[in-house]
Amino acid sequence: MVEKNSILSTMEPDIFSGQFDQFWSAFLRWLRDMGFFFSEVNLHWTIGQVLLIVVTWLFASWAARMIAPQIEARLREIRGNPGLLRFLAILFRRTRWFMFVGILWLLVLVMLEITWPSRSRILLSAASLATAWLFISVFSRVIRRRTVANIVAVLVWIAAALNIVGLLPNTISLLDSVAFEMQDFRFSLLKLMQIVAILSFLIWLAILIGQFIEGIIRNTEDLTPSLKVLTSKLTKVVLFLVAVFGGLSIVGVDLTAFAFFSGAVGLGLGFGLQKVISNLVSGVILLADKSIKPGDVISVGETFGKIDQLAARYVSVIARDGREYLVPNEDLITNPVLNWSFSSNLVRLDLNFGASYDADPYEVRALARDAAHVHDRTVEDPKPVCHITEFGDSSVNYVLRFWISDPEKGITNVRGDVFLNLWDKFKEADINIPYPHREVILHQADQDGDK
Repeated sequence: MVEKNSILSTMEPDIFSGQFDQFWSAFLRWLRDMGFFFSEVNLHWTIGQVLLIVVTWLFASWAARMIAPQIEARLREIRGNPGLLRFLAILFRRTRWFMFVGILWLLVLVMLEITWPSRSRILLSAASLATAWLFISVFSRVIRRRTVANIVAVLVWIAAALNIVGLLPNTISLLDSVAFEMQDFRFSLLKLMQIVAILSFLIWLAILIGQFIEGIIRNTEDLTPSLKVLTSKLTKVVLFLVAVFGGLSIVGVDLTAFAFFSGAVGLGLGFGLQKVISNLVSGVILLADKSIKPGDVISVGETFGKIDQLAARYVSVIARDGREYLVPNEDLITNPVLNWSFSSNLVRLDLNFGASYDADPYEVRALARDAAHVHDRTVEDPKPVCHITEFGDSSVNYVLRFWISDPEKGITNVRGDVFLNLWDKFKEADINIPYPHREVILHQADQDGDK
C-alpha cells in the first residue's frame, strides 16, 4: 500500500479531475453564452460577428499600410528627444492594432444600439481581448530585450484574457490542484508559476535599481574608480539577494525547507567551483586594494593593454591591436603585474642610439632632446634629457629619455616617431650613425721562408 504522503499519491487525481471538470464546465458555459453552440436563431448573428471581426482586421491592416509613410516621415523630423522618439516608434508599430481596436469598439456600440446585447457578445469579447493585448504589448516595451518583452506580454495577456472571459478563478483552482506533498510541505503548479512571475519581476526591478544606482555612483567625483566599481557590484549583489529571498517569502515559501538541500549543494559547489570562487574573491580584493582600476595600462605576461572593465570573474584588457583579453582575477593576484599608471599616468621611455666620434656630443644631445620635444605626446615636465652611456667600439652611445602621459595610446608608435625625428635632425646636421664593421688583413707568406 502506498502511503498518503508519497509523491505519487500527492498528485490527488480525484481532486485534479474535479477541478478540471469545473474548468471544462465553465469553458463550455462561456462558449454557450457567446453563441458558439448554434441554434437556428443565433447562427447568423454568430457568423456575422466573426465576419465583422475578420473584415475589420483586414481593413485595419490595409489602412495602416496606407498611412504608415506619412507617420514615419513625421517621426523622422523629431530631433533631440530620443525617449519621446522611442515611445512614438512603439506606438507607430502598432498602428494596425489601434485602428483594429477603435473600429471594433465602434461596431460594438452600433450593435448594442440596433439589436440585443446577447447578439454582440463575440464582438465585445474580441474588442476586450484586442484592447488588452494592445495595452500590454505597449507597456511591456519597458523591458528593453524584445524576446523577454514578448514572453511577458503573452503571459500577461493570457491571464487578462482568462479574466475577461471569466475563466480565471477556475484556471487558478485547476493549477493549484496539480501538486505534491511531503509531510507539511505542499508544492503546486500554481505556486511554481507564482514564484517564477514574482521572482522575474523582482529581479528585473533589482537590475533597474542597480543600474540607476550605478549611474549615480559613476558620476560621483569623490570616489576612486576602483571604489566605484566595488560599490556598484556590492549594491547589485545585495539587491539580487533581496529580490530572490523577498520573492520566495512573498509567495509563502518556507526557506528553512531548503536548509538541508542548500547545504548539500553548497558542499558540492565548494569542491567543483574552487577556481570560480577564487576568481570572485580575487576580484573583490583587487577592487578593495585599488591596485588596478579601469583606465590603467597594465602588462601581465605577454598581455599589454588598457583595462576596460573589472568584472566579477575576470578583467577585460584591450590591446592596441583591438583584441580584448579576459584575464582571470586570480592571475592578477598571484602573478607579477606591471601597472604603467598605478600612481601616475606619466611613463618614461628610453631610446638608445649611437653617433660618430666625429660628431660634437653636445650638439648630439641637443638634437636628441629636440627630436623628443617636438613630438605632440611628449610632456613638458619632466623635460627630455639625453646622456652619454659609453664610448663604444665604433660609436659614442647615448640614451634619450622623455615622458608621456597617455600610455594607453601606445608606446612603440611614440618610439618610432622620435627615432624618425632624430634621423631627420642628424641628416640635417650631417651627423653619421656608425655601424659595426670589421677589417680583415691578409698577410702574404714569405716564399723563402716556405722553402
